[in-house]
Amino acid sequence: MKLRHVLLAGLFLIIAAPAQAATDPSFLLTATAKDFARYFPGQLGNGYQSTLTSPRGTEGNLAYLVAFMDYAKDDISRPAAVPGWSEIDYSAGDSPAGHFWLNQTALDPAVFQDYRQQLNLYEGTLSTGYRYLDHGRATRIEVTSLVSQASPHLAATRLSITPEFDGEVQLSFALNLWAPHQPRFPLARLSGDEMQEAVAAHNLKLEPVAPATPDRAVLWYHGDTHVTAADGDTGDRTLWLDGHAEQGLSMAEAAAIELPAGLQSTDLRLYRSSYRLALNLTAKVRKGQTYTFTKFVALSRAGWGGDAKANRTLATAARTAGFDRLLDAHRAAWSELWQSDIRIDGDPRAQQVVHSDLYYLLSNVTPDTAWPTGACGMTPGYAGHVFWDSDTWVFPALLLLHPQRAKSLVMFRSRTLPAAEARARARGLRGAMFPWEADPQNGSEQTPHMAYVLGEREIHVNADVAIAQWQYYLASGDHQWLARYGWPVIRDVADFWASRATWVADKHRYEIHHVTSVLEAYNDVPNDTFTNASARKALDIAVAAAAAVGARPDPHWSEVAAQLYLPFSAKDGHHLDFDESVPHDIDAWGDTALPALAYPSLDLPMSAEVRRNDFDYAMTLTGRSRQEPNSMGLSPASIAAAALGDAQTAGAWFQRNLTTHVLQPPFNVRTETATNNTGYFLTASGGLLQNILYGFTGLRLEHGGLVEAYAPVLPPSWKSFTLKHVNLRGRHYDITVRRAADGKPELVRHAL
Repeated sequence: MKLRHVLLAGLFLIIAAPAQAATDPSFLLTATAKDFARYFPGQLGNGYQSTLTSPRGTEGNLAYLVAFMDYAKDDISRPAAVPGWSEIDYSAGDSPAGHFWLNQTALDPAVFQDYRQQLNLYEGTLSTGYRYLDHGRATRIEVTSLVSQASPHLAATRLSITPEFDGEVQLSFALNLWAPHQPRFPLARLSGDEMQEAVAAHNLKLEPVAPATPDRAVLWYHGDTHVTAADGDTGDRTLWLDGHAEQGLSMAEAAAIELPAGLQSTDLRLYRSSYRLALNLTAKVRKGQTYTFTKFVALSRAGWGGDAKANRTLATAARTAGFDRLLDAHRAAWSELWQSDIRIDGDPRAQQVVHSDLYYLLSNVTPDTAWPTGACGMTPGYAGHVFWDSDTWVFPALLLLHPQRAKSLVMFRSRTLPAAEARARARGLRGAMFPWEADPQNGSEQTPHMAYVLGEREIHVNADVAIAQWQYYLASGDHQWLARYGWPVIRDVADFWASRATWVADKHRYEIHHVTSVLEAYNDVPNDTFTNASARKALDIAVAAAAAVGARPDPHWSEVAAQLYLPFSAKDGHHLDFDESVPHDIDAWGDTALPALAYPSLDLPMSAEVRRNDFDYAMTLTGRSRQEPNSMGLSPASIAAAALGDAQTAGAWFQRNLTTHVLQPPFNVRTETATNNTGYFLTASGGLLQNILYGFTGLRLEHGGLVEAYAPVLPPSWKSFTLKHVNLRGRHYDITVRRAADGKPELVRHAL
């Protein structure tokens, strides 16, 4: 695995970034005291490591490393939370009411005065400021935190205090050693009914809890990291530890603390317990003087970086270089990423949401590795597992703007191809059968037993995998990559479909039986249209890929593709969601997946008349649904309308992605639905970005490159939008859709 981690020597070669200009407001998300009751944490991350934000800016928060998984007995794999590094606690000292700590004080505007927190998407920093009132003693607090984009092993928090009193204060610089989560459920062997019984027996509920706990939190808890060695040095002001995930990989962590010059420290002690490793400081302060403390942290895991000793060296080197140097390099790295952007003229709200969605993608995907991302990024949502979301929703959103990060997602499928081949063999099938829920480290199937049927039947994921491989080749033009990595995946997926399809002699066609539809409530249907259409495309791609690498395709691939049945109503002239023998009577996912046939990477060929009929029929089904479409259903509907040239409807569906309460305050965290609180839902973030990148532009990746397959559209309120610094086959472009002199949208490319 090729890793772009910054070595120690590189830390001292960083050139300071130029002075920061005023940041575009569309990159700034702000929390005030009004958000205390509804605060949904944002995220700081660089793809390799992540942590969540917190209102005070000083709390100890859960932290994660890429594909660092817990493998407890009888459980599914899940992200192991590593010791939290973000905490710096503060006390203004004794008062007649007692001794209090900042991080244990209830959030109250009367106590946290003049409160303001800002997540700066452009530079990936969280800045928090307030006047903290501790029983008559007031202190001005300023905090800045980052997870370095330039040096991915590093993170840092800088705390400045300005006391409005003379006296003695305490600070605690901690690494939080999380206790093993309880209860743990044996999800690898519990049926659905047994799971419900186990949850109830522990007096728990499968319901969301406001503001930010998802409905399945009792199942999607974090995994455990066992600390095997931990120590610190008061003389060197450092902490360090080694550990390993439950039956998983090793990890290490270290922190180096910088104290303000001239601070009158009266006591500095190392504190250790089962749950906390900290340097606790007591110091004298003077009224009106500002004291700045910085905590530099380095993290690593097996296969990425060294042990605790190496991390201690990294953290102390960062301390020697100084926070400003780390911050400048971090800002410069984010600024470089934002050279590739989507800029909208005429819709400030859409612009801000586009920036937040792109920020969360960039914070959760690594460049130029073979690590994937979970549906909810580096969080326990959906247990950190890899679904088709990675290939069909996130990958295309990154492909044109950030191809190095997109490449990591397809390389994951290549790296885990042997596991997929073993799954196919175990079922008497040829080729490779990729998991429905893949472990991000080893590629094994991790679907909970209660949803076992999805792992066996929601097999469209195999086509999604192959289509993404081909899309990367079309965008990069890299024949060597295709021959070495993409082609084996594409070939094996084609073999899978050729062996999974059934010849129905009396109907003279191939069919695919016993499938879970994209509308997952239908879990045993013949001929799911999205699945069959995707399988057909994967088979056709295999023939094209064989020609590209000089291999001989299996003639059976073309035979199956040409005769694979796609359910269609000849009477009404439109596709069906699945075989006409299946009653379409369950209200799920907006009641139809037909708009997904227009999704850019699939883009099922059809006549203009059928395309219109499909859309009208889909809208009829959606209109009868009693459920709000989840955030995965919004972008396909908008893209399908755009392919029809219907800017009004396309724009209306796009706006629903901004206004249906799937964006949680204050930091635009996208949830799966308006009610389930399943946050950091990168799937829908990728969908929204594809809505613009491909839907509104009408562009599709084909043999000829990025072709104008459909006329561009502009939502009625937009003046124009520009895809900045598109990267296609080694060349760079700005692509703008604007209104021409006649008022119609036109697409203009500008080579850079």
